Amino acid sequence: MKLSERKVLRKKEQILLSAINIINQKGYSGTTMEEVASELLMTKGSLYYYFKNKSDLMYQCHNFVLSQATKDLESILEDGGPVKDVLKKMIETHITYAIDEKETFNLIMEPKRFFNEEQLELVLKLRNHYEGLFDEIIQRGIEVDEFHAEEPKIARMIILGAMNWVQQWYRPEGRLSKEDLITLYSDYILKILE
Repeated sequence: MKLSERKVLRKKEQILLSAINIINQKGYSGTTMEEVASELLMTKGSLYYYFKNKSDLMYQCHNFVLSQATKDLESILEDGGPVKDVLKKMIETHITYAIDEKETFNLIMEPKRFFNEEQLELVLKLRNHYEGLFDEIIQRGIEVDEFHAEEPKIARMIILGAMNWVQQWYRPEGRLSKEDLITLYSDYILKILE
């Protein structure tokens, strides 16, 4: 890769990280291209060199976060270990992203609302892969007789649905810390599968 291409990629990542921060503070509708440009001391027009429009920027932010979360889960699965420990690490990772990257990660819930047809196809493909990683650990647990689920995909949907809902009610200043929440979710989810 040429130096100029690396510079473009580095700048694009810098923009994405800044935009993700703003989205997580203000939400999708509250984020403007002007704010993202201002945060980076760029002109709004300069952003259009890297992204076609706000929709493209939001898609790239979502893809960046979901891709990173997917890589983290893949790494946990590859490291292996007892299935319950692996699932606990996956739960911790998912909840951490759901809380720390709330608005960007939340775009996964209603992708049809935010993305065009081409983007939607790619988002759904990545989302299906992400969900499949949970299917994989549930299946491993069934094979070693530590998990019991007549309908493993339904069990996965219940688990992810419960974890995704945390975005609606969790508050950092609330009664439970993020660590307490992860422990509780891990305990309850394991009870569902045992």
